[in-house]
Amino acid sequence: MTIIVILVALLVKADRGRHDANYAFTNYDKSFSGWGDFTFFIGLLPSAYTFSAVGMISSMAEQTAQPAVKVPRAISLAVPVEFISGLLFILPICFTMPPLEELITATYGQALPTLFRSVIGSDAGAFGLLFLVLVLTMCCSFSITTASSRVTCAFARDNAIPLSRLWYRIDERTGVPVYAFVLVNIIQVLLSHVYLGSPLAFTAFVSVGIMALSVSYAIPVVIGLFHGRREVDSARFTCGHALGTFVNLVAICWIAFEVVLFSMPMVLPVTPSSMNYASVVLVGFATISAAWYFIHARKVYKGPPDSDGIGY
Repeated sequence: MTIIVILVALLVKADRGRHDANYAFTNYDKSFSGWGDFTFFIGLLPSAYTFSAVGMISSMAEQTAQPAVKVPRAISLAVPVEFISGLLFILPICFTMPPLEELITATYGQALPTLFRSVIGSDAGAFGLLFLVLVLTMCCSFSITTASSRVTCAFARDNAIPLSRLWYRIDERTGVPVYAFVLVNIIQVLLSHVYLGSPLAFTAFVSVGIMALSVSYAIPVVIGLFHGRREVDSARFTCGHALGTFVNLVAICWIAFEVVLFSMPMVLPVTPSSMNYASVVLVGFATISAAWYFIHARKVYKGPPDSDGIGY
């Protein structure tokens, strides 16, 4: 509903006029970033962000009936749904977008409020559209928090993280891992405060989320290929050996390219304030995780149990 409201409001109001279809679909301005034709690839970050959390659906497998079928089905359906909704959101922006200079110099680097204000022509109208986006963002954050708490609980169950006994406690009345849920919320609040001290550091944490999720998706794919897809090909929901192998290879190639691509600075020449520190954060987290594994987790972590009583 939010996307439909924004689509109609921008196209109907268009206080500063509308661009033609040729501009909306073919205009390509590479003069701002300094990357030249490579700007196209740098601009893939928002699209990758849109699809980055699709795999997190699997985090809810333990609370889903027939997860072996329903979880991969949900992941598969999420891709076209996100594509259509993303297209409906970006098209009216392309047709009504103000000059790029105004968006690039927007306060705190937030282009969307500036765009709404320019297209709608009033602060009240812009606030109304932005409020809808904020409500939608809050709804998304509920889902993200829920999935993250389940992942934390699963790692705690397998004794793979510090204070596992605490984070694995399940509330008997609600069946919710309350302590893991609280931990995830505390971490989110702390990370949100990073923006107050350094917007650059906050951007690094946000950007690394896409890279980290992609790497986490690649690990089981690579392991599956090394095993000849034996476990995957026998699953109840499968693409088949030939098509599945092709898709896996494409996914690995894209993720490898994506990690390098999204580690690069957005503009040239590079300055301390324009440097992309996402790779530093990613390597830092990987180093801490590896150190924890060799110091403690490898001694106690035996992998998930063969069965958690889930009905397949």
